[in-house]
Amino acid sequence: MANYAIGDVQGCFFELKGLLDEINFDPAQDKLWFVGDLINRGPDSLRTIEFIYKIKDSCNVVLGNHDMHFLAIAENLRKPFKKDTLKQLLESENLNLYKKWLRNQSLLYYENIQCEGGNKIYLMTHAGIPPHWSWQDAMEAAQEIKAVLSDDKLYRDYLSNIYGNLPNKSEPNLNSLDRMRLNTNYLTRMRFCKIDGELELETKGTESDKPKGFNAWFNHPLTIKNENLHLIFGHWAALGGKTNIEKIIAIDTGCVWGYKLSAYRLEDSKVFSYDRIT
Repeated sequence: MANYAIGDVQGCFFELKGLLDEINFDPAQDKLWFVGDLINRGPDSLRTIEFIYKIKDSCNVVLGNHDMHFLAIAENLRKPFKKDTLKQLLESENLNLYKKWLRNQSLLYYENIQCEGGNKIYLMTHAGIPPHWSWQDAMEAAQEIKAVLSDDKLYRDYLSNIYGNLPNKSEPNLNSLDRMRLNTNYLTRMRFCKIDGELELETKGTESDKPKGFNAWFNHPLTIKNENLHLIFGHWAALGGKTNIEKIIAIDTGCVWGYKLSAYRLEDSKVFSYDRIT
């Protein structure tokens, strides 16, 4: 049995299948950790969701910003962008099934994994963990969002209020919707921030493109860090899968942008990649 973290698929179905062949994935024994952005911008969002749903018992999934975007569009709370590739999925006879399944996924997943050299705690989110969050802060933020998103009576209010760049930092008097918008941005959109968690959400380049006064979130001292904790994230294709920090693993290698889809085997840190073919 092995656990594999999979980078942003974004509807690149054939590359996903090729990568799984490369690692000899066995759904009866292995687990896939999907780092979010399963769909959109690539050519085969529908087939990607169909396939992952079929093997869902062998998958741990966290949601990314494109998955959230799809849910908002599917609820007529947001209009599609010109570059979106969600039409077939939105017209699928199983649309409600896939919406419900995605709404029941979290924005954070963690597990203690037996690895070469001992146990490691792997924690996965789409974009990362802000530097000022403790373990408890991260758990509470993700649990609050999951509870609302999976609630048939509450999720539409949440989805209709998560878009925007403000508030851009934690404040003690934030109302629940503002707090969840901020925490959703931390978990699904963050790249650059200050050490106190103040976000800058406009810049999308490499680490060297950081705005004045800001840093890549993982280059700050992280409150959540401990000896056995390893963080897995996607979202930031411009990093090319590199943070230069051993315990912080960037797994988005830009498949949808013409590069490759990557898998990281948790047990021994080996990386597998499959080049974009479509």
